[in-house]
Amino acid sequence: MDSEKNSELTGNAAPHVSDSQLRGQSTLPDGWIYRPRKLGPLHLPWYASPTAQLLMVAFVCFLCPGMFNALGGLGGGGQVDPTTADNTNVILYSVFAFIGFFAGTICNRLGIKITLAFGGFGYFLYAASFLSYNINQNKGFVYFAGALLGFCAALLWTAQGAIMTSYPLEAQKGRFIAWFWVIFNTGAVIGSLVPLGENVHTNTNSNVSNGTYIGFLVLMFCGFLLAVLLVDSSKVIRKDGSRVIVMKHPTWVSEFKGLWETLFTFPWIFLLFPMFWSSNWFYTYQQNSVNAARFDTRTRALNGLLYWLMQLAGATFFGLGLDYLPLRRTIKARVAWVVLFTLTMVIWGGGYDWQKQYTRAGTTADGYVKEDWSSSGYVGPMFLYMFYGFYDACWQTCVYWYMGAMTNNSRRLANFVGFYKGIQSAGAAVVFRVDALGTSYMAEFISCWALLGGSLILALPLVWFKIQDTVSVEEDLKFSDETVEEVRAGSVSVPGARHEKEVGV
Repeated sequence: MDSEKNSELTGNAAPHVSDSQLRGQSTLPDGWIYRPRKLGPLHLPWYASPTAQLLMVAFVCFLCPGMFNALGGLGGGGQVDPTTADNTNVILYSVFAFIGFFAGTICNRLGIKITLAFGGFGYFLYAASFLSYNINQNKGFVYFAGALLGFCAALLWTAQGAIMTSYPLEAQKGRFIAWFWVIFNTGAVIGSLVPLGENVHTNTNSNVSNGTYIGFLVLMFCGFLLAVLLVDSSKVIRKDGSRVIVMKHPTWVSEFKGLWETLFTFPWIFLLFPMFWSSNWFYTYQQNSVNAARFDTRTRALNGLLYWLMQLAGATFFGLGLDYLPLRRTIKARVAWVVLFTLTMVIWGGGYDWQKQYTRAGTTADGYVKEDWSSSGYVGPMFLYMFYGFYDACWQTCVYWYMGAMTNNSRRLANFVGFYKGIQSAGAAVVFRVDALGTSYMAEFISCWALLGGSLILALPLVWFKIQDTVSVEEDLKFSDETVEEVRAGSVSVPGARHEKEVGV
């Protein structure tokens, strides 16, 4: 038992447990959610395990935000004129920014299951509003749906982030982030196939079809239904027998107090705020000022597909690398920073060379013919757009990993993620408005590159001095009303823990 506890504190994966070690320990609670299952020689994780819960959340996001990203990747929400989509996104991200700051408090009070389920509904209504707009040009419905989605998305992403960063053991956070990001963005990949199939023969510049929006609508509704099947954090038990650290008796007063305690007891988090702000800033430039500005409908759909495919590679590269690189966590954090900074200079340096070739005035002039995938010279910008997608996944994975490296406490991480999503959305609201005002494409590009590089430099002191090789259970419990005995590793025996061929943790 002591060896298991030491494993938890050092951030290493829990060792396989022998029968002799299990004697004298309590077993998993009764109930189907704790019943391990087999698939041939493989032992599948029980329903209330971190792996099973992460996979469920990943598929919720596969069906809801994943389809939202696929829709946004068309540029202008699939419309020829992106103005309505831009204005809607200003509303969406403004609400998201405000609610996001308090979303950790709401999540900690209501619980992850309720928070995530409510959050999924907004995506379904958002797709319905664009179907309506495609038919009757009803801007009011689109603006209302955007505002509601801002509220719902803040809740969904905060709950998702808390699960992804607090459920795994310390040494497994990179792979949990990678697993989630791959499944989530597979949703965007499949979602991108819908408009590509619908518009494969459309080599003019036009709105996407009603069938495209109906496809998104159905998929998002399925994601909303899946969210209600999660279990609460307090019921989750890890493979080593430890439990997720939460508040046993949260109240609105305790959680609003916890919000301010998070800020004032851990002021280092402010150094990540510029990275939070930058993390969605470049989407508007990439989707509207590159994809929608230069390419026709079917090529926009293809570019979106390739963009989200490269997200899978980026998340795998960064997430698994952060787990399996044979270095101490303090060194991994610094290596990740160097790699991300290098990618920022190389990929966006290539983007600068591409951006010099066109202007907003030129692409909006009468008679301008947008490029098709059959056009000569398409391969270069295609690869640039693909690497933009790769870079996005690397950036988001790194930010989540840095947050998860600072604490294992679900309550504190919910607040961290709330700050992340709120500030991220505030930046997105600003840049969507900047784009709607007709700012030059080069000015938008320079703002992206400068923010990304500058925010990495500002985060360097936290990366270099604050991230530790491990965070003790005692330290994490200072922000909770639970005890060491209630959450420690080895307090519950896990059937099948000694087996080698096992799926998940």
